[in-house]
Amino acid sequence: MADKKVIFVAFAIEDERQRDFLKGQSLHPRAPFEFIDMSVKEPYASEWKNRVRTRIKRSDGVIILVSKNSLTSSGQKWEIQCAKEEGKKIRGIWAYKDDRTTISGVTTVTWSDANISNFIDSL
Repeated sequence: MADKKVIFVAFAIEDERQRDFLKGQSLHPRAPFEFIDMSVKEPYASEWKNRVRTRIKRSDGVIILVSKNSLTSSGQKWEIQCAKEEGKKIRGIWAYKDDRTTISGVTTVTWSDANISNFIDSL
């Protein structure tokens, strides 16, 4: 079996429940990957930013849970910028069926096992 891929998940704190659903998918026994995130309520401290950058550097790719909450989440915006600076492959996944918010520079697709697996397999 191939090494487990590490996927950083960037999300707005308001979408924590959706993050939990996403992380639940990695518990499937056939899933050769794990999701990590650095959720905090106050994403401004330089110590937090240093830890996030370290985690993103160690990850194979970044999934961004995109919703209307993304537009006002300074922590998520910083995580996305950091992922781009570190040259990580990123993929946006719409967090909700009825929310098609877009983030400039982020290719976003519908939430499906195939879309998530295809991204992870491409890493």
